[in-house]
Amino acid sequence: MAPAAITLAAETELSAANTGFMLICSALVLIMTPGLAFFYGGMVRVKSTLNMLMMSFISMGIVTILWVLYGFSLAFGTDSGSIIGWSSDYVGLSGIGLTELWDGYTVPIYVFAVFQLMFAIITPALISGALADRVKFTSWALFVALWATVVYFPVAHWVWGTGGWAFDLGVIDFAGGTAVHINAGAAALGVILVVGKRVGFKKDPMRPHSLPLVMLGAGLLWFGWFGFNAGSWLGNDDGVGALMFINTQIATAAAMLAWLAYEKIRHGAFTTLGAASGAVAGLVAITPSGGAVSPLGAIAVGVVAGVLCAMAVGLKYKFGYDDSLDVVGVHLVGGVVGSLLIGFLATGGGQSDVEGLFYGGGLDQFWKQCAGVFAVLAYSLVASAVLAFLIDKTIGMRVSEDEEVAGIDQAEHAETAYDFSGAGGGASFSAAPPAPSQDAPAKKVDA
Repeated sequence: MAPAAITLAAETELSAANTGFMLICSALVLIMTPGLAFFYGGMVRVKSTLNMLMMSFISMGIVTILWVLYGFSLAFGTDSGSIIGWSSDYVGLSGIGLTELWDGYTVPIYVFAVFQLMFAIITPALISGALADRVKFTSWALFVALWATVVYFPVAHWVWGTGGWAFDLGVIDFAGGTAVHINAGAAALGVILVVGKRVGFKKDPMRPHSLPLVMLGAGLLWFGWFGFNAGSWLGNDDGVGALMFINTQIATAAAMLAWLAYEKIRHGAFTTLGAASGAVAGLVAITPSGGAVSPLGAIAVGVVAGVLCAMAVGLKYKFGYDDSLDVVGVHLVGGVVGSLLIGFLATGGGQSDVEGLFYGGGLDQFWKQCAGVFAVLAYSLVASAVLAFLIDKTIGMRVSEDEEVAGIDQAEHAETAYDFSGAGGGASFSAAPPAPSQDAPAKKVDA
Protein backbone atom coordinates (compact mmCIF):
# COMPACT_ATOMS: atom_id res chain seq x y z
CA MET A 1 0.00 0.00 0.00
CA ALA A 2 1.19 3.49 -0.76
CA PRO A 3 2.01 4.53 2.82
CA ALA A 4 4.66 1.75 2.91
CA ALA A 5 6.23 2.83 -0.35
CA ILE A 6 7.35 6.05 -1.97
CA THR A 7 4.76 8.75 -1.43
CA LEU A 8 3.69 11.27 -3.98
CA ALA A 9 5.09 14.74 -3.72
CA ALA A 10 3.18 16.72 -1.15
CA GLU A 11 0.61 19.01 -2.73
CA THR A 12 -1.74 21.41 -1.10
CA GLU A 13 -4.67 21.13 -3.46
CA LEU A 14 -7.33 18.45 -3.49
CA SER A 15 -7.37 16.46 -6.74
CA ALA A 16 -10.90 15.83 -7.94
CA ALA A 17 -9.62 13.12 -10.29
CA ASN A 18 -7.73 11.20 -7.61
CA THR A 19 -10.58 11.66 -5.14
CA GLY A 20 -13.13 10.29 -7.57
CA PHE A 21 -10.80 7.44 -8.51
CA MET A 22 -10.37 6.48 -4.86
CA LEU A 23 -14.09 6.58 -4.14
CA ILE A 24 -14.66 4.18 -7.04
CA CYS A 25 -11.86 1.94 -5.75
CA SER A 26 -13.44 1.96 -2.29
CA ALA A 27 -16.72 0.74 -3.75
CA LEU A 28 -14.86 -1.98 -5.68
CA VAL A 29 -13.22 -3.20 -2.47
CA LEU A 30 -16.57 -3.25 -0.70
CA ILE A 31 -18.13 -5.47 -3.36
CA MET A 32 -15.40 -8.00 -2.67
CA THR A 33 -17.03 -8.91 0.65
CA PRO A 34 -20.37 -9.98 -0.92
CA GLY A 35 -18.24 -11.65 -3.60
CA LEU A 36 -16.40 -13.54 -0.88
CA ALA A 37 -19.74 -14.49 0.65
CA PHE A 38 -20.87 -16.05 -2.64
CA PHE A 39 -17.49 -17.72 -3.14
CA TYR A 40 -17.62 -19.31 0.30
CA GLY A 41 -21.39 -19.85 0.19
CA GLY A 42 -21.16 -22.01 -2.91
CA MET A 43 -18.36 -24.10 -1.46
CA VAL A 44 -20.30 -25.34 1.57
CA ARG A 45 -23.14 -27.82 1.78
CA VAL A 46 -26.72 -26.65 1.29
CA LYS A 47 -27.46 -26.67 5.01
CA SER A 48 -24.71 -24.09 5.75
CA THR A 49 -25.14 -21.67 2.84
CA LEU A 50 -26.91 -18.82 4.64
CA ASN A 51 -24.63 -19.00 7.64
CA MET A 52 -21.62 -18.68 5.35
CA LEU A 53 -23.13 -15.64 3.67
CA MET A 54 -23.98 -14.04 6.99
CA MET A 55 -20.50 -14.57 8.42
CA SER A 56 -19.19 -12.23 5.73
CA PHE A 57 -22.07 -9.76 5.80
CA ILE A 58 -21.94 -9.23 9.56
CA SER A 59 -18.36 -8.01 9.21
CA MET A 60 -19.65 -5.15 7.07
CA GLY A 61 -21.75 -3.97 10.00
CA ILE A 62 -19.48 -4.60 12.98
CA VAL A 63 -16.18 -3.41 11.52
CA THR A 64 -17.70 -0.25 10.05
CA ILE A 65 -18.88 0.94 13.46
CA LEU A 66 -15.63 0.01 15.21
CA TRP A 67 -13.60 1.75 12.50
CA VAL A 68 -15.51 4.98 13.00
CA LEU A 69 -15.37 4.83 16.80
CA TYR A 70 -11.67 3.99 17.24
CA GLY A 71 -10.31 1.64 14.57
CA PHE A 72 -9.04 4.31 12.17
CA SER A 73 -7.37 6.09 15.06
CA LEU A 74 -5.63 2.91 16.25
CA ALA A 75 -4.45 1.98 12.77
CA PHE A 76 -3.49 5.35 11.32
CA GLY A 77 -3.26 7.78 14.21
CA THR A 78 -0.04 9.24 15.60
CA ASP A 79 2.39 6.43 16.33
CA SER A 80 3.09 5.25 19.87
CA GLY A 81 6.07 2.95 20.35
CA SER A 82 5.96 1.69 16.73
CA ILE A 83 3.11 -0.62 17.79
CA ILE A 84 -0.15 1.32 17.73
CA GLY A 85 -1.53 4.67 16.71
CA TRP A 86 -3.92 7.14 18.28
CA SER A 87 -5.28 10.54 17.29
CA SER A 88 -8.24 12.08 19.11
CA ASP A 89 -9.33 13.85 15.91
CA TYR A 90 -9.93 10.47 14.31
CA VAL A 91 -12.16 9.16 17.12
CA GLY A 92 -15.64 9.10 15.67
CA LEU A 93 -14.10 10.75 12.57
CA SER A 94 -15.28 13.93 14.24
CA GLY A 95 -12.22 16.18 14.04
CA ILE A 96 -11.62 15.92 10.31
CA GLY A 97 -12.32 18.73 7.85
CA LEU A 98 -14.18 18.00 4.62
CA THR A 99 -11.23 18.99 2.43
CA GLU A 100 -8.45 18.12 4.88
CA LEU A 101 -5.95 16.04 2.92
CA TRP A 102 -4.22 12.81 3.90
CA ASP A 103 -0.62 13.79 4.54
CA GLY A 104 1.42 13.85 1.33
CA TYR A 105 -1.51 13.04 -0.96
CA THR A 106 -4.20 14.83 -2.92
CA VAL A 107 -7.21 12.98 -1.49
CA PRO A 108 -9.19 13.91 1.64
CA ILE A 109 -8.67 12.04 4.92
CA TYR A 110 -12.28 10.88 4.68
CA VAL A 111 -11.51 9.16 1.37
CA PHE A 112 -8.43 7.44 2.77
CA ALA A 113 -10.41 6.39 5.85
CA VAL A 114 -13.25 4.84 3.87
CA PHE A 115 -10.85 3.05 1.51
CA GLN A 116 -9.00 1.54 4.45
CA LEU A 117 -12.32 0.64 6.08
CA MET A 118 -13.09 -1.71 3.21
CA PHE A 119 -9.81 -3.56 3.86
CA ALA A 120 -10.69 -3.83 7.54
CA ILE A 121 -14.10 -5.29 6.65
CA ILE A 122 -12.96 -8.07 4.35
CA THR A 123 -10.02 -9.28 6.45
CA PRO A 124 -12.00 -10.94 9.28
CA ALA A 125 -14.55 -12.14 6.71
CA LEU A 126 -11.74 -14.13 5.07
CA ILE A 127 -11.28 -16.10 8.30
CA SER A 128 -14.87 -17.36 8.21
CA GLY A 129 -14.15 -19.81 5.41
CA ALA A 130 -12.09 -21.95 7.76
CA LEU A 131 -14.99 -22.32 10.21
CA ALA A 132 -17.86 -23.45 8.01
CA ASP A 133 -20.71 -25.52 9.48
CA ARG A 134 -19.90 -25.30 13.17
CA VAL A 135 -19.60 -21.87 14.84
CA LYS A 136 -22.33 -20.02 16.73
CA PHE A 137 -23.23 -16.80 14.96
CA THR A 138 -23.19 -14.77 18.18
CA SER A 139 -19.75 -16.10 19.03
CA TRP A 140 -18.51 -15.33 15.51
CA ALA A 141 -19.80 -11.75 15.74
CA LEU A 142 -18.01 -11.28 19.08
CA PHE A 143 -14.85 -12.77 17.63
CA VAL A 144 -14.95 -10.33 14.69
CA ALA A 145 -15.21 -7.36 17.05
CA LEU A 146 -12.41 -8.55 19.31
CA TRP A 147 -10.15 -9.69 16.50
CA ALA A 148 -10.45 -6.44 14.59
CA THR A 149 -9.54 -4.53 17.76
CA VAL A 150 -6.73 -6.73 19.06
CA VAL A 151 -5.21 -7.99 15.81
CA TYR A 152 -6.18 -6.14 12.64
CA PHE A 153 -5.96 -2.53 13.80
CA PRO A 154 -2.49 -2.94 15.36
CA VAL A 155 -1.13 -4.97 12.45
CA ALA A 156 -2.40 -2.40 9.95
CA HIS A 157 -0.46 0.21 11.92
CA TRP A 158 2.71 -1.88 11.92
CA VAL A 159 2.62 -2.30 8.15
CA TRP A 160 1.09 0.92 6.82
CA GLY A 161 0.96 3.45 9.62
CA THR A 162 3.66 6.12 9.74
CA GLY A 163 5.98 5.07 12.55
CA GLY A 164 4.89 1.42 12.56
CA TRP A 165 7.87 -0.89 13.04
CA ALA A 166 7.39 -2.78 9.74
CA PHE A 167 6.83 0.51 7.92
CA ASP A 168 10.09 1.90 9.32
CA LEU A 169 11.97 -1.33 8.63
CA GLY A 170 11.06 -1.08 4.97
CA VAL A 171 8.81 -4.12 4.63
CA ILE A 172 7.00 -3.86 1.28
CA ASP A 173 3.30 -4.69 1.33
CA PHE A 174 1.57 -2.81 -1.44
CA ALA A 175 -2.00 -3.81 -0.65
CA GLY A 176 -2.16 -6.39 2.11
CA GLY A 177 -0.07 -9.54 1.76
CA THR A 178 0.87 -9.36 5.43
CA ALA A 179 -1.82 -7.12 6.94
CA VAL A 180 -4.73 -8.86 5.19
CA HIS A 181 -3.94 -12.32 3.84
CA ILE A 182 -1.22 -13.67 6.13
CA ASN A 183 -3.06 -12.04 9.02
CA ALA A 184 -6.36 -13.73 8.13
CA GLY A 185 -4.78 -17.07 7.17
CA ALA A 186 -2.80 -17.34 10.40
CA ALA A 187 -5.88 -16.33 12.39
CA ALA A 188 -7.89 -19.05 10.66
CA LEU A 189 -5.32 -21.65 11.65
CA GLY A 190 -5.28 -20.42 15.24
CA VAL A 191 -9.06 -20.55 15.57
CA ILE A 192 -9.59 -23.97 14.00
CA LEU A 193 -6.99 -25.47 16.32
CA VAL A 194 -9.24 -24.33 19.19
CA VAL A 195 -12.64 -25.01 17.65
CA GLY A 196 -11.81 -28.43 16.24
CA LYS A 197 -13.02 -30.42 13.26
CA ARG A 198 -16.45 -30.65 11.70
CA VAL A 199 -18.54 -33.71 12.46
CA GLY A 200 -17.65 -36.24 9.79
CA PHE A 201 -14.41 -34.59 8.67
CA LYS A 202 -12.49 -36.97 6.37
CA LYS A 203 -15.43 -39.39 6.55
CA ASP A 204 -18.53 -37.76 5.04
CA PRO A 205 -18.68 -36.09 1.61
CA MET A 206 -18.48 -32.31 2.02
CA ARG A 207 -18.55 -31.21 -1.60
CA PRO A 208 -19.51 -27.69 -2.75
CA HIS A 209 -23.25 -27.47 -3.30
CA SER A 210 -23.14 -24.77 -6.03
CA LEU A 211 -20.10 -24.36 -8.23
CA PRO A 212 -21.84 -21.65 -10.30
CA LEU A 213 -22.12 -19.63 -7.07
CA VAL A 214 -18.41 -20.21 -6.44
CA MET A 215 -17.55 -18.94 -9.90
CA LEU A 216 -19.78 -15.89 -9.46
CA GLY A 217 -18.03 -15.10 -6.20
CA ALA A 218 -14.60 -15.58 -7.75
CA GLY A 219 -15.56 -13.26 -10.59
CA LEU A 220 -16.69 -10.55 -8.19
CA LEU A 221 -13.48 -10.93 -6.20
CA TRP A 222 -11.37 -10.65 -9.35
CA PHE A 223 -13.31 -7.56 -10.43
CA GLY A 224 -13.17 -5.85 -7.04
CA TRP A 225 -9.50 -6.69 -6.57
CA PHE A 226 -8.50 -4.09 -9.14
CA GLY A 227 -9.74 -1.45 -6.71
CA PHE A 228 -8.11 -3.30 -3.83
CA ASN A 229 -4.72 -3.28 -5.55
CA ALA A 230 -4.56 -0.35 -7.98
CA GLY A 231 -6.31 1.95 -5.51
CA SER A 232 -3.69 1.31 -2.86
CA TRP A 233 -1.37 3.86 -4.44
CA LEU A 234 -3.96 6.53 -3.45
CA GLY A 235 -3.78 8.24 -6.80
CA ASN A 236 -3.09 7.78 -10.47
CA ASP A 237 -0.40 10.34 -11.27
CA ASP A 238 2.82 8.40 -11.89
CA GLY A 239 1.94 5.06 -13.46
CA VAL A 240 2.51 2.86 -10.41
CA GLY A 241 -1.21 2.23 -10.04
CA ALA A 242 -1.32 1.18 -13.69
CA LEU A 243 1.57 -1.23 -13.11
CA MET A 244 -0.29 -2.72 -10.17
CA PHE A 245 -3.47 -3.01 -12.22
CA ILE A 246 -1.89 -4.93 -15.08
CA ASN A 247 0.20 -7.10 -12.75
CA THR A 248 -2.99 -8.03 -10.90
CA GLN A 249 -4.52 -9.34 -14.11
CA ILE A 250 -1.33 -11.13 -15.20
CA ALA A 251 -0.61 -12.92 -11.93
CA THR A 252 -4.23 -14.01 -11.51
CA ALA A 253 -4.31 -15.52 -14.99
CA ALA A 254 -0.96 -17.25 -14.48
CA ALA A 255 -1.99 -18.70 -11.11
CA MET A 256 -5.27 -20.02 -12.47
CA LEU A 257 -3.48 -21.79 -15.33
CA ALA A 258 -0.78 -23.15 -13.02
CA TRP A 259 -3.35 -24.50 -10.54
CA LEU A 260 -5.29 -26.19 -13.36
CA ALA A 261 -2.11 -27.71 -14.80
CA TYR A 262 -1.12 -29.07 -11.39
CA GLU A 263 -4.64 -30.39 -10.88
CA LYS A 264 -4.65 -32.14 -14.25
CA ILE A 265 -1.30 -33.78 -13.59
CA ARG A 266 -2.11 -34.68 -10.00
CA HIS A 267 -5.80 -35.58 -10.23
CA GLY A 268 -6.53 -35.99 -13.93
CA ALA A 269 -9.10 -33.21 -14.40
CA PHE A 270 -9.51 -29.47 -14.83
CA THR A 271 -12.12 -28.43 -12.25
CA THR A 272 -14.12 -25.23 -11.96
CA LEU A 273 -13.29 -25.12 -8.26
CA GLY A 274 -9.61 -25.32 -9.17
CA ALA A 275 -9.95 -22.44 -11.64
CA ALA A 276 -11.66 -20.27 -9.05
CA SER A 277 -9.22 -21.18 -6.29
CA GLY A 278 -6.22 -20.66 -8.56
CA ALA A 279 -7.43 -17.21 -9.52
CA VAL A 280 -7.83 -16.24 -5.86
CA ALA A 281 -4.36 -17.60 -5.07
CA GLY A 282 -2.90 -15.35 -7.77
CA LEU A 283 -4.81 -12.34 -6.50
CA VAL A 284 -3.51 -12.98 -3.00
CA ALA A 285 0.12 -13.39 -4.05
CA ILE A 286 0.27 -10.30 -6.28
CA THR A 287 -1.34 -8.12 -3.59
CA PRO A 288 1.91 -7.37 -1.71
CA SER A 289 4.25 -7.61 -4.70
CA GLY A 290 2.51 -6.11 -7.72
CA GLY A 291 3.96 -2.63 -7.33
CA ALA A 292 7.52 -3.92 -7.10
CA VAL A 293 7.72 -6.56 -9.85
CA SER A 294 7.59 -6.39 -13.65
CA PRO A 295 4.83 -8.00 -15.74
CA LEU A 296 7.14 -10.96 -16.33
CA GLY A 297 7.74 -11.07 -12.59
CA ALA A 298 3.96 -11.12 -12.11
CA ILE A 299 3.79 -14.27 -14.24
CA ALA A 300 6.40 -15.88 -12.00
CA VAL A 301 4.53 -14.81 -8.85
CA GLY A 302 1.29 -16.27 -10.23
CA VAL A 303 2.79 -19.58 -11.33
CA VAL A 304 4.60 -20.17 -8.04
CA ALA A 305 1.53 -19.23 -6.01
CA GLY A 306 -0.81 -21.35 -8.13
CA VAL A 307 1.28 -24.49 -7.74
CA LEU A 308 2.21 -24.05 -4.06
CA CYS A 309 -1.31 -23.14 -2.97
CA ALA A 310 -2.73 -26.11 -4.90
CA MET A 311 -0.28 -28.33 -3.06
CA ALA A 312 -0.97 -26.68 0.30
CA VAL A 313 -4.74 -27.23 0.36
CA GLY A 314 -4.15 -30.96 0.84
CA LEU A 315 -2.07 -30.49 3.95
CA LYS A 316 -5.18 -30.34 6.15
CA TYR A 317 -5.80 -34.02 5.46
CA LYS A 318 -2.20 -34.90 6.22
CA PHE A 319 -1.98 -32.92 9.47
CA GLY A 320 -5.61 -33.24 10.56
CA TYR A 321 -6.70 -29.60 10.90
CA ASP A 322 -10.12 -28.85 9.43
CA ASP A 323 -9.66 -25.72 7.30
CA SER A 324 -13.10 -26.01 5.72
CA LEU A 325 -12.63 -23.80 2.65
CA ASP A 326 -8.84 -23.65 2.43
CA VAL A 327 -8.19 -20.25 3.95
CA VAL A 328 -4.82 -21.44 5.23
CA GLY A 329 -3.86 -23.10 1.96
CA VAL A 330 -4.77 -20.11 -0.22
CA HIS A 331 -4.55 -16.94 1.84
CA LEU A 332 -1.76 -17.79 4.28
CA VAL A 333 0.40 -19.63 1.77
CA GLY A 334 -0.38 -17.21 -1.06
CA GLY A 335 0.36 -14.21 1.15
CA VAL A 336 3.69 -15.69 2.27
CA VAL A 337 4.68 -16.54 -1.31
CA GLY A 338 3.84 -13.10 -2.68
CA SER A 339 5.52 -11.27 0.17
CA LEU A 340 8.76 -13.25 0.11
CA LEU A 341 9.13 -13.20 -3.68
CA ILE A 342 9.54 -9.43 -3.46
CA GLY A 343 12.99 -10.15 -2.06
CA PHE A 344 13.91 -11.88 -5.33
CA LEU A 345 11.82 -10.16 -8.03
CA ALA A 346 11.65 -6.46 -7.07
CA THR A 347 12.97 -4.51 -10.07
CA GLY A 348 13.64 -1.14 -8.45
CA GLY A 349 11.59 0.53 -11.19
CA GLY A 350 8.12 0.36 -9.66
CA GLN A 351 6.87 1.65 -6.35
CA SER A 352 10.41 2.20 -5.04
CA ASP A 353 14.06 1.76 -5.97
CA VAL A 354 14.38 -1.40 -3.88
CA GLU A 355 15.92 -4.25 -5.90
CA GLY A 356 15.59 -7.95 -5.19
CA LEU A 357 18.24 -10.65 -5.44
CA PHE A 358 17.61 -11.33 -9.15
CA TYR A 359 18.11 -7.64 -9.95
CA GLY A 360 21.39 -7.15 -8.08
CA GLY A 361 19.97 -6.10 -4.74
CA GLY A 362 21.20 -9.00 -2.64
CA LEU A 363 19.11 -10.55 0.12
CA ASP A 364 18.61 -7.44 2.23
CA GLN A 365 14.98 -6.94 1.18
CA PHE A 366 14.25 -10.65 1.49
CA TRP A 367 15.23 -10.63 5.17
CA LYS A 368 13.06 -7.57 5.74
CA GLN A 369 10.15 -9.38 4.10
CA CYS A 370 10.80 -12.41 6.32
CA ALA A 371 10.64 -10.21 9.42
CA GLY A 372 7.27 -8.79 8.41
CA VAL A 373 5.80 -12.10 7.28
CA PHE A 374 6.72 -14.19 10.30
CA ALA A 375 6.02 -11.51 12.90
CA VAL A 376 2.47 -11.00 11.60
CA LEU A 377 1.97 -14.75 11.20
CA ALA A 378 3.06 -15.52 14.76
CA TYR A 379 1.15 -12.66 16.38
CA SER A 380 -2.08 -13.35 14.53
CA LEU A 381 -1.89 -17.11 15.12
CA VAL A 382 -1.38 -16.80 18.87
CA ALA A 383 -3.70 -13.84 19.49
CA SER A 384 -6.51 -15.40 17.44
CA ALA A 385 -6.20 -18.73 19.23
CA VAL A 386 -6.34 -16.97 22.60
CA LEU A 387 -9.44 -14.99 21.60
CA ALA A 388 -11.18 -18.13 20.34
CA PHE A 389 -10.23 -20.01 23.52
CA LEU A 390 -11.65 -17.25 25.75
CA ILE A 391 -14.91 -17.11 23.81
CA ASP A 392 -15.18 -20.89 23.81
CA LYS A 393 -14.73 -21.04 27.59
CA THR A 394 -17.32 -18.32 28.23
CA ILE A 395 -20.22 -18.38 25.77
CA GLY A 396 -18.99 -21.31 23.64
CA MET A 397 -17.80 -21.21 20.03
CA ARG A 398 -19.56 -24.23 18.54
CA VAL A 399 -23.16 -25.19 17.96
CA SER A 400 -24.22 -28.56 19.32
CA GLU A 401 -23.44 -31.71 17.36
CA ASP A 402 -27.13 -32.25 16.62
CA GLU A 403 -27.49 -28.71 15.26
CA GLU A 404 -24.38 -29.11 13.13
CA VAL A 405 -25.62 -32.36 11.63
CA ALA A 406 -29.14 -31.04 11.05
CA GLY A 407 -27.87 -27.79 9.55
CA ILE A 408 -26.51 -24.58 11.02
CA ASP A 409 -28.74 -22.42 8.79
CA GLN A 410 -31.90 -23.61 10.49
CA ALA A 411 -30.36 -23.62 13.97
CA GLU A 412 -28.80 -20.14 13.85
CA HIS A 413 -30.92 -18.25 11.32
CA ALA A 414 -34.26 -20.10 11.19
CA GLU A 415 -34.03 -20.08 7.40
CA THR A 416 -32.87 -22.23 4.52
CA ALA A 417 -31.08 -21.09 1.39
CA TYR A 418 -33.42 -22.89 -1.01
CA ASP A 419 -37.15 -23.32 -0.43
CA PHE A 420 -38.76 -25.51 -3.06
CA SER A 421 -42.18 -25.73 -1.42
CA GLY A 422 -43.64 -23.17 -3.83
CA ALA A 423 -41.74 -24.27 -6.91
CA GLY A 424 -44.75 -26.14 -8.31
CA GLY A 425 -48.47 -26.09 -7.81
CA GLY A 426 -49.69 -29.41 -9.14
CA ALA A 427 -50.66 -32.41 -7.09
CA SER A 428 -48.22 -34.57 -9.01
CA PHE A 429 -45.31 -32.40 -7.84
CA SER A 430 -46.50 -32.46 -4.25
CA ALA A 431 -46.96 -36.19 -4.34
CA ALA A 432 -43.52 -36.90 -5.71
CA PRO A 433 -41.01 -38.29 -3.21
CA PRO A 434 -38.49 -35.75 -1.94
CA ALA A 435 -35.12 -35.63 -3.62
CA PRO A 436 -32.35 -37.15 -1.50
CA SER A 437 -30.21 -34.71 0.44
CA GLN A 438 -26.65 -34.23 -0.75
CA ASP A 439 -25.61 -35.29 2.74
CA ALA A 440 -27.66 -38.50 2.67
CA PRO A 441 -25.75 -41.70 1.91
CA ALA A 442 -26.11 -42.93 -1.65
CA LYS A 443 -28.36 -45.98 -2.16
CA LYS A 444 -26.64 -49.17 -3.14
CA VAL A 445 -27.42 -50.23 -6.68
CA ASP A 446 -27.33 -53.95 -7.32
CA ALA A 447 -25.75 -55.14 -10.52
